[in-house]
Amino acid sequence: MPRPKILALILAGGRGSRMEVLTDHRAKSALPYAGVYRLIDFSLSNLRNSGISDVKLLVQYQAQTIMEELANGRPWDLDRTTGGLQIVPPQQRRGDESDEEIVPDGNAAAILDNLDVIQKFAPDVLLVLSSDHVYTFDYFTAIDQHLERNADATVVTTTVPIEEASNFGVCEVNDDSRVTGFSYKPDSPAGNVVTTEIFVYNPAILIDTLEALERDGNEGLGDFGDELMPALIERGHLFACPLDGYWKDMGRPETYFASHMELLADAPELNLDDRAWPILTLEHQRLPARIRDGATISDSLISPGCDISGAVERSVLAPGVVVEEGAVVRNAIVLPDTVIKAGAEVQYAIIDRHVVIGGGAVIGEPLDVDGPSSEDLVLIGQYARIHGNRRIGKGERVPGVDPLQSHG
Repeated sequence: MPRPKILALILAGGRGSRMEVLTDHRAKSALPYAGVYRLIDFSLSNLRNSGISDVKLLVQYQAQTIMEELANGRPWDLDRTTGGLQIVPPQQRRGDESDEEIVPDGNAAAILDNLDVIQKFAPDVLLVLSSDHVYTFDYFTAIDQHLERNADATVVTTTVPIEEASNFGVCEVNDDSRVTGFSYKPDSPAGNVVTTEIFVYNPAILIDTLEALERDGNEGLGDFGDELMPALIERGHLFACPLDGYWKDMGRPETYFASHMELLADAPELNLDDRAWPILTLEHQRLPARIRDGATISDSLISPGCDISGAVERSVLAPGVVVEEGAVVRNAIVLPDTVIKAGAEVQYAIIDRHVVIGGGAVIGEPLDVDGPSSEDLVLIGQYARIHGNRRIGKGERVPGVDPLQSHG
């Protein structure tokens, strides 16, 4: 049987407003993860490891912050003369004669606005991915099932704690793996089987369905769960394929923080050292981390280029972070090239890149909880300057600044 012609469409246009100050000046897909990676690396690495090489990346909000980390797809062997990674800029809305670029009101709307991209490629199978989730998955697990069942669409699902299900699209799945019901971010979810925002489509049926919804006068198709999923369920050929391993949505500060803390376990569920399924990224070469005399480090990930003279406990430090003598970083995520000055204390915080925490400043508070909520965590935006001896309490936000204005 000849291999199907597959097109992967990565949706990377969203702002990720729930990440607050961390995405004021970058697309969520460009947010660092585990020190040395970015969120976009996971979908691109899974594609590379699955052997899928025709990839279109749809960008919109702060597109340059994603594009500058891609190197034309080279880290994933996608810098090719034919095929490979291609950036799709914001499109003009279908039928719109104006010169204004569109801002899609959801991921289904983004697909509708790029139907010409799909039709020009003419794939046998369309794989649609989000770019802000952390997981490893062989996409052919879903593609093979999709083709065997001659499905209209296949949605990859996972299970979450029932108390978290209202943050996702909740699927009702029968014993035949057919999706029989769907609720998009319901207040009272009936179950805990949710979408991972990994979809496999029959392109012709997807196009027909989207165009029919558009003709029916639906103003703005929104996200996939608003109009598209219910329409596909009504056709009766939407199936679910379970993702059995680690999967985490990075949509909120608390889940971003929790996922980093999970990496500090003795045997983390997400294995980033799997040579058979590597997560690849654009690397900026730096010296190994320098641990100076008197420094103490425990249960932490320390990236290349860090310079540690103080204490680091249960934290993840991205490349180039400096922790001066007498400073303490505890239960925190610190992004690239941030400096924690002498005597400062940081805990239960996410500190963005190129921040300076002044000497003696106290950031965050001790928390008597296993998993802090977003409201418990301190968030400090990029290029912020925190004056010495300043106190920033639990849950406070410090906006970042545009790097072009930070030295003005």
